[in-house]
Amino acid sequence: MDGPTGEARAVGLAGGPVDPLGVGPLDGELGGQDADLLVAAAAPFATAVTLAVARGERQAVHARGRLSHGGAPCTPDSVFELGSVTKTFTALLLASMTARGEVALADPVELHLPRHWRPPAVRGGEPVRLLHLATHTSGLPRLPPGLLTSALPAWFSNPYATFGDEQLQAALARTAVHHRPGSRFTYSNYGVGLLGRLLAEAASTDYPALLADRVCRPLGLRTTTCSPGPPDRAVGHRRERPLPPWRIPGLPGAGAVRAGGTDLLRYLRAHLAPGDGELGAALRDVRQPRLRLPHSADRLCLVWNHRRTGGRDLLFHSGGTRGFTAFVGFCPQTATAVAALANCGPALDGRFVQAGYEALKQLSSARP
Repeated sequence: MDGPTGEARAVGLAGGPVDPLGVGPLDGELGGQDADLLVAAAAPFATAVTLAVARGERQAVHARGRLSHGGAPCTPDSVFELGSVTKTFTALLLASMTARGEVALADPVELHLPRHWRPPAVRGGEPVRLLHLATHTSGLPRLPPGLLTSALPAWFSNPYATFGDEQLQAALARTAVHHRPGSRFTYSNYGVGLLGRLLAEAASTDYPALLADRVCRPLGLRTTTCSPGPPDRAVGHRRERPLPPWRIPGLPGAGAVRAGGTDLLRYLRAHLAPGDGELGAALRDVRQPRLRLPHSADRLCLVWNHRRTGGRDLLFHSGGTRGFTAFVGFCPQTATAVAALANCGPALDGRFVQAGYEALKQLSSARP
């Protein structure tokens, strides 16, 4: 994976070149090169960037820019949309509920569907199981049937906004799985979004309340929410155009979570030091490799990507909405964590995500 290079010119962030994040080094470990890469990758459309890093007992959260053009300054607690980084929270909910005995990875989907909902049609008799949803091996397509038609009028701003619970029920009834579940990897927003809905049903609540009760409160996450309008919210941008808050009512487990840098660092450090109890067991469980990805040496855990490099394990995930890009990752061997957030939509070349990954890779390989 090659990161971007070049001068860190980010007019939207600071009006000029050279270290517009202003983070400086972290005890000599995270230098200007990593910060410059992140800022250059977010330029020129982001107005706010947050970089959160940890190595051992040391940590720092650096925020630069403003929440919108002419808006309030970005802070370490300013809230960014996380997009598919949400899926790691859904995986943790699954592992936590498994540790509690409320669900099992081998449970078929139909066991936790609301009453009168039809499961997807599967050829060959093997049902779609919760584990399949969490490893993108369910055979479900990337998006639910019917979503593209309803999404087109708001494709560049809020494509999921009109896809709610009723539409999800209808989509499931129309879904046919054409290969045996568990036999093939196909990344699916639909699958992990459905998983979040099933977990909420099993707990007799909704996804935002389940997340708050089982993850946010136990881990002390103060800004993490599914609410589209939290305080200290960064405004997303597609190119230079500000966008409304991202809404994904029917599939919140796939992309509805937003959080600030301080919370994300606390979340990642919990994965590095899981502790005892059911949540500790769940934090360990989500980072266990489950399958090898096709055409790659990488593996997939419960949602998390796993890469072995230089004798170290890197676990990471990225996300994006129309107006935000996010990267999170950690390395257990060196107790390293990185979260990078920008309030601009993902670039086609993935340069911001790449820069976040390179920061994780470099920091985890640095001498203690």
